[in-house]
Amino acid sequence: MIGPSAGPLRILHLEDSDLDAELIEAELETLGHPFAIERVMTRDAFAAAAMPGRHDLILADYVLPTFDGVSALGIARAQCPDTPFIFCSGTLGEEVAVEALKNGATDYVTKQRLDRMPRTIVRALAEARARHEKAAAQTALNALNETLELRIEQRTRELAEANADLKREIGERERAEDALRLSQRLEAVGQLTSGVAHDFNNLLTVIAGNIEFLERAVSDDRSKRRLAMIKGAAQRGANLTAQLLAFSRRQRLEPTPVGLNQTVASMRDLLQSSIGGAVRIETALQTDLWPALVDATQIELVILNLAINARDAMAVGGTLAIETANVMVTGPQTRPEHPQPGEYVMVSVSDTGTGMKPEVLSRVFEPFFTTKEVGKGSGLGLAQVFGFVKQSGGGIRIDTVLGEGTSIKVYLPRVRDDGAVTPVASPPVDCAISHPPGSKPVVLVVDDDGDVREVTTTRLAEAGYVVREAASGLQALASLDADPCVDLVVLDFAMPGMNGAEAAIEIHKRWPATPVLFVTGYADTTALMRAGAVGADGFVQKPFRDGELERKVAAALSVRSSAGLRLVSDRTRT
Repeated sequence: MIGPSAGPLRILHLEDSDLDAELIEAELETLGHPFAIERVMTRDAFAAAAMPGRHDLILADYVLPTFDGVSALGIARAQCPDTPFIFCSGTLGEEVAVEALKNGATDYVTKQRLDRMPRTIVRALAEARARHEKAAAQTALNALNETLELRIEQRTRELAEANADLKREIGERERAEDALRLSQRLEAVGQLTSGVAHDFNNLLTVIAGNIEFLERAVSDDRSKRRLAMIKGAAQRGANLTAQLLAFSRRQRLEPTPVGLNQTVASMRDLLQSSIGGAVRIETALQTDLWPALVDATQIELVILNLAINARDAMAVGGTLAIETANVMVTGPQTRPEHPQPGEYVMVSVSDTGTGMKPEVLSRVFEPFFTTKEVGKGSGLGLAQVFGFVKQSGGGIRIDTVLGEGTSIKVYLPRVRDDGAVTPVASPPVDCAISHPPGSKPVVLVVDDDGDVREVTTTRLAEAGYVVREAASGLQALASLDADPCVDLVVLDFAMPGMNGAEAAIEIHKRWPATPVLFVTGYADTTALMRAGAVGADGFVQKPFRDGELERKVAAALSVRSSAGLRLVSDRTRT
């Protein structure tokens, strides 16, 4: 094969001499390959014939009457640059030939040496074919590179998608493993605390029982005072074990149908006094809320506990939002505190506080874990909430963002019977049975400072009163819930968590016949008056002056006695 095509060699011949044309044609016969010559002699004819792909070779004379080879070369380079161009002239000098080659000619042959024509043509065609094959190979390579880039891009995308899927699977597995570890840790701690609380309650039973026996046998006041201190410590131990039992889901619950909207509405004043006037309370209560099957007293303590925690998370001011809703939980449980799929009554407490860090969120339900200062929290609040909610058959979900706030959603089982919720009244407690006329008055001392509380209880015990103790407002409420037969509450005004004013409001609400005497270190009595202290006899200033505490306690009890009041608890649960 000489030309690019399998047919005759197609030649465009620019020649004005018939004799030279015949001689060149005769020389081409020696190629041994068929050929077809298209001969032209003018510029216009050459320009019309020199088209891409029309010829395999161009032979051109250098000098023509009305045209010249250099111009023909320019036309060929412009119109069909891939077609080999060979000069064949009798007047072509060496310098002219070199210049022609520089301008793009493939080769040249003088008419005096036409015998060189076949070899020149074969070489020119071979070079043209090589250039064509190279160009085709480059085109194919470019196409391959383009498709390769596409394939690489596609494969990279597939690998990225597979990697993302793998990362999601690893993340889901890690979350599942974290949830399993947390569940196992909480379960182990729950079993441990349950066992400790059970054994500790047995010890407290022995201690408390023997204290009662000793109280009957001991006659001197000093020994009685020591027994009262032991009895108070036993009571504090009992309160602590109650919190531990709540976390381990071993506390005694009395689930009844409860309307959470009524519960939240009835607690509004208590919540406002507990969190302070600087925090705004907002409520969003669903109108057609299902009744929840839950212990009425415990859910009140849960809401109060969450509200106080929310207040502590907000440095100054802020908003506390309480919401109720009917919720259908779908999807698998991803954390041990989350609710199982099903229908729940949800109550949420949200704040605009500091939020929680991930490391805090992962441990927030562990007992004794707290981020508050020493003495400001026991670390049992959320653990107690967790235990109560899980024992009730519900769940908790915490949504928190650092610097923006936290929302704690409590999911409680709904009552399947759609009947209306009716108030459940606690049976009246006649204190004349447990404290008959002539018995010593019972005084409940509430103070978060153990040393101060010991001084207060010692002085009151020495004055002849039966003294009970509580280290916080919530403990005082729990103590009164357990035994409301108290003649007077001596209440510290400044306490962490629920302060004295908040506790007094709740005591007046639940047990309106029980008087409260405030103990305070504040010189300004305005806040005391707002909290319910009546005149100077309504509070005792710290440090105690000689006989002031005993005198004001006796005065408060004499007012109560003269009014003929005897505590009867008729608290109503909703």
